[in-house]
Amino acid sequence: MEHAGHRQRMRARYARHGLEGFASHEVLELLLFYAIPQKNVNPLAHQLLDHFGSVGGVLQAEPEQLRKVSGIGEYVATYLSLLSKVIHYTQMEKTGERVVISSRRDAEEYCIKLLAGERREVFYVICMNAQMCVLNNVLIAKGSLSGVPAYPRWVAEAALNHNAHSVLLCHNHPGGSPTPSQADVESTRQLGVLLHGLEITMADHIIVANEQALSMVASHLIEKEGP
Repeated sequence: MEHAGHRQRMRARYARHGLEGFASHEVLELLLFYAIPQKNVNPLAHQLLDHFGSVGGVLQAEPEQLRKVSGIGEYVATYLSLLSKVIHYTQMEKTGERVVISSRRDAEEYCIKLLAGERREVFYVICMNAQMCVLNNVLIAKGSLSGVPAYPRWVAEAALNHNAHSVLLCHNHPGGSPTPSQADVESTRQLGVLLHGLEITMADHIIVANEQALSMVASHLIEKEGP
């Protein structure tokens, strides 16, 4: 009954004031109420903070990382990891088809936002029309921290399926530097040749790391490919 009263008080407090005045562990407690019924989740909230360092660190963790914390099962791990991804999804949904990438800085900022919070390497093809308006963001591959293969056929299919006039490639180096490897450069050049043959412009390949972005075109590592 004591736990039930605590939950009721926390919910009432949130209803009156939102999250104003809540400590980090209390925010996590409030979230855990809806995943773990009728149990004192205060110790678990503290364990999560000790392990990941912040509420943001908890919500950006992958399910398998969350399950390493005692008391976190598959259901709770999925629930917690889903929250930040839903927020990210709605942010991209609001602007995705309206964004016009008219400059290199636009491209870099868009890719930084798209890849925010990713703890694994991912590779995206951003499909655009002739006015450089974003049509869709297509996730091509998601891999380990060691690397992501850029599958040429999947890249071509993404561009063709969305009737893209041009594409912007982007991937991330979690916890590293945006400097591309030689393999990054060579695979990008091959993709450029492939897309050129399909009469699709490869506008650039942006690499993101630690909220920094590197343009392969600006770095003179590749040339803008197109018909």
